Order: sequence, then C-alpha cells, then structure tokens
Amino acid sequence: MSTAGKHRVLSSVGLHYRSHKIHETPVSHHGCFMSGGFSTTFLRIAWIGFHQEGIPALQGLRDAGVPLVAVMTLDEPAAAKRCATAEYSDVLNGWNVPLHRVRNINDEQTIQLLSEMNLDLLLVIGWSQILSSAALATARIGAIGAHASLLPHNRGSAPINWAIIRGEKTAGNTLIWLANNVDEGQIIDQIEFPISPYDTCETLYQYVAASNHVMLQRVLPKLLAGARPGVPQPPADEPLLPRRRPADGLLDWHQSAVNVYNFIRALTRPYPGAFSFLDGRRWIIQSAALLPGSPEHRIPGTVNIPGTVNIPGTVIGPVVSAVAEACGQVVACECGCVLILEVEADDGTILKGRSLSDCEWTGKVWANE
Repeated sequence: MSTAGKHRVLSSVGLHYRSHKIHETPVSHHGCFMSGGFSTTFLRIAWIGFHQEGIPALQGLRDAGVPLVAVMTLDEPAAAKRCATAEYSDVLNGWNVPLHRVRNINDEQTIQLLSEMNLDLLLVIGWSQILSSAALATARIGAIGAHASLLPHNRGSAPINWAIIRGEKTAGNTLIWLANNVDEGQIIDQIEFPISPYDTCETLYQYVAASNHVMLQRVLPKLLAGARPGVPQPPADEPLLPRRRPADGLLDWHQSAVNVYNFIRALTRPYPGAFSFLDGRRWIIQSAALLPGSPEHRIPGTVNIPGTVNIPGTVIGPVVSAVAEACGQVVACECGCVLILEVEADDGTILKGRSLSDCEWTGKVWANE
C-alpha cells in the first residue's frame, strides 16, 4: 500500500499517526519472493488471533499475497468464553494456509507445533493469552503484537473499555515486539484516535482493527527488507490495568450521569454489558443517552425536574416519541440523569423503542440485586 493509500485508510476511520523515530536493526533471511507489489525477502510467518480486531489486518496480508505458514486461533470451547471472537476460517477461504485451533498457546502440545514450523516471525493480533518465554522463543526474529492504547499508557487488560469508563478523550493502538513483561516490548508504530461522546467499545475497536491493518502494512516491507524496527518505551509508573470480568459490569447509580453513561457505552456489545436489577430481574443496559445539564453544578441527588429529589437509580418516567429510537426511560443518577434506550434480560428479552417506554416503571428503583 502506498503512503497516500495508507493515509486514505486512516482518514476513512478518523485515525492519525503518532510518529516515532524508529531504529531498524538488520536481520538475515532465507530467500526471496515477489508478491503484492513488494520486492520482498522470504520470512516464515505464523498468525495468532481470535478477536474481530485482527480480521482487517489478516485480510490485508491475504490481499497482499503474503504467504503464511499457519494461522492459530482458539478452539470452540475456549472461544465460547471470550468476547468479540471471529471465525478465522472465513478469512482463509481460498487461501492455502492451514488453520490450527488451540486451547492454550502455552501448553506443551502447542509449543511443539510452533517449534516444528521453524518460524521467523509470529504476528499476535487480537489474542488475550500472554505468550510464555517458550512460545516467544519459537520465532527466530521475534513476535509482534498490538495493544489498544498509546503505550506506555494503559498497559494491561481491556484498555479500550477502561479508557471509556475513565472518561479519557484519546485512545490509540501500539504495535510492539512482545517481551516477557506484559506490554513492555519495543514500540514499532503507534496510531492515535479521539474518543468522542458518541463512541462505544464497538466503534473504538473498529478503529483498533483498522489501525492494526495500517501498521502491519507499514512494517512488513521493512521486515521483509531485513530491518527490525523498534524503540524502547519511555519510562512509566502506571499500574497495569486490571482484568475485567462480567460481574464487574454491575452499575453503580450513585455517581454522575456522565460516569453512568460512560460505563454503559464502555461495556455494551460485543462485551457482557453494564447491568442492574429492577424488581429483582437482571437487565443488561445496552444503550443510553446522556441528558442535558451540568452535573458539576447540580446538588447531589437531584435531576432536571424543579423541586424533585430522587434516590439514585429511580425511574423518573418514560420518554415517548413517534420516532421509536428516541423512546426510553429516564433514570436519576447521583448527579443528573440518563435516558435508557435498550435493555436486555438474561433470557434474551430485549426492550427498546415503544416496548421500553410503555413499561410502567415510574418511581421504581434500579438496585444491585
């Protein structure tokens, strides 16, 4: 892809480069091939991934004619426990690349399989298991991974979800050489993008996926020409972001409407979601709107109705409209209120539009159980 073409891809998804002066260490290779417009040196490359964020980058390799030794993804039992999984066999249709499904990238059988591939390079994109030193050692040059933040900021788990929850205004993606310490490898490339009030975890991961594609297209010609680009990460004393589990989605209404809104949009599909209980029934709140007002200047426990004070979590009442998408239920927060637009029960029942605004919930209180 040309430089102009890369910038067109970035512009189409609102991405911007964050440039680094990259040191390139030369490496030796096995042979040569001509494909995708590149005059390239042959590398034995394997791909490891299961998340949707890796699909555009893998498709880019296929379209460029980059030969892969293998693609490794999670087996069905392991994939069922993960969010945003993708079926990688669809990408490999018509591409002569074997697909291996594994439970754990670090178990003895998988390490043996990787070793037998005689790899130069591992591309680990959209993968949550931390590669052991034994797994990393199966690739002669190293393993390249991506982390959905502007490292060294937000090292650790679920960086996109945490960035939205914390109200951060900027996110990004970093291509790195994987190392024994989590998210501390040398930086190859970075792309940053804004977090708007309209974004959700899903829309930001679309940016992440697009940036994975762009950064790999940028680095591959350098790797295939014999370079090993990378710069050390600057010092940082931030703690690692903790792993998020489904139970962490319990919504606390005793906070500002802005924080409640951010929490909901950070955890919506394809993730387990923010949830709360009404009349003892658990509902995932999939979508909400932030109602106007200035929480910073409002007395705690009040909402935008003169003379009223409500317990946080109280349903103020329905919003009705001829436009179904605008219908919902207004709920009081510690400061301000949000409009719930869609909820989903554990049995799959979905309420939105008129079916949601018709619920007789006024005066009821969302609770922790």
